[in-house]
Amino acid sequence: MSAKRLLLINIIMLLVLVGGGFGIYAYYNKSVNYLTTDNAQIAGQQVTIAATANGKLTNWNANVGDHFSKDDKVGTITTTGADGKPVKMNVTLPTDGTIVQSNAVKDSFVAAGTPLAQVYNLDKLWVTANIEETSIDEIAVGQDVDIYVDAFPNSELKGTVKQIGLATSGTFSLLPSTNTTGNYTKVTQVVPVKVSIDDNKGVAIVPGMNVTVRIHK
Repeated sequence: MSAKRLLLINIIMLLVLVGGGFGIYAYYNKSVNYLTTDNAQIAGQQVTIAATANGKLTNWNANVGDHFSKDDKVGTITTTGADGKPVKMNVTLPTDGTIVQSNAVKDSFVAAGTPLAQVYNLDKLWVTANIEETSIDEIAVGQDVDIYVDAFPNSELKGTVKQIGLATSGTFSLLPSTNTTGNYTKVTQVVPVKVSIDDNKGVAIVPGMNVTVRIHK
C-alpha cells in the first residue's frame, strides 16, 4: 500500500472518528441537559359568550377577529315581559378578548345559556406540553423552555415551566379507556405541563397551533 493511500485512509478514519465523537457528544448533551417533545400546543383560556335570556337576538355586532373589553355590549336579546311589552337584554363580554368563533345569527330565537361566540385573550396565551409520565420527575417549575411553533419555523420563542398537572390528560377524556376483555396492555400516560410564553416576538400565534418544546433540565 502506497504512503499516499495510507495517509488518505488515516485521514478518512480520523474524520469518521471526529464526526462520530461530535454526534455522540451532541446526543449525550441533548439527553442530559434537555427534554424535548412535539406533543404540545398553544393554549389559552376559552370563554363562551352565552345568551342571557330566552328571546330574539335582535342585534349582534361581534364578528370573528373583533376585540372587546370586559362588559362591552355585543348584542341584544328582546324578550316579552310580564306585562306583554318587549324587554331588551344586553349580551356582554365576561372578559377582555378577541372573538375567534361566532355562532350567532341575528334575528334568530335563542334560549338562555345558548353559546353565541367563543373568546380568547390572545395576549395571554401559553403552551400546554404533554410530558410522558416516565419523564415527569425531570420537570420542575421555573425551568427555562425553548418553544418552536410549527407555523413559524424561523422564530424561537422563550418560556418558563409554570405548572405541572396533577392528573394525566387521559383522566379527563370523555371516553376513558376501559378493560373489559381481561387482556391488559399498559399505555404510557402523559401529564400536561403549562409553559408561559415570555414574548411572542410579534408572530401571530393562535390557540391550537402545534409546537415543539425543549425544556432545560
